[in-house]
Amino acid sequence: MIKLRSPRDFWAGLLFLAVGIAAAWIARDYPMGTGGRMGPGYFPFVLSILLGVLGAIITAMSFTVDGPKVDRFALRPLFWILLSIVIFGLLAKTLGLAIAILALVIVSAYGGHEFKWGEVLIAGFVLALFSVLVFVYGLKLPFPVWPTFITG
Repeated sequence: MIKLRSPRDFWAGLLFLAVGIAAAWIARDYPMGTGGRMGPGYFPFVLSILLGVLGAIITAMSFTVDGPKVDRFALRPLFWILLSIVIFGLLAKTLGLAIAILALVIVSAYGGHEFKWGEVLIAGFVLALFSVLVFVYGLKLPFPVWPTFITG
């Protein structure tokens, strides 16, 4: 009888395998091109296949290598992080990238074990500044930095 020796690896491997298969299924409709002239679907398709193969290997290894059990599912961090992403999406266009990232960091920090306002605000300001410098000024992406009622 086959015995599962690493439940965490088993479920992680199945997740990788499922995401790899789903991504390959989605990428199959994109133009692939050839190895010499890759189309827009070539790279995502190859990455999804590699992820699926990695998932299959991890799943198979979970039957041969001892590993930890699956931890209890934490709903609190999942809730706060997903909520922060939704809030970022709602605020980015209207209030600008800087305020949306600051809100993202503050809301997602509630999902952690320790919440200290000083640390969260410093991290938020640094991340907002870095994001504005890289995406708006470095890559020239057309994100509004501040709310339109401030910039006119």
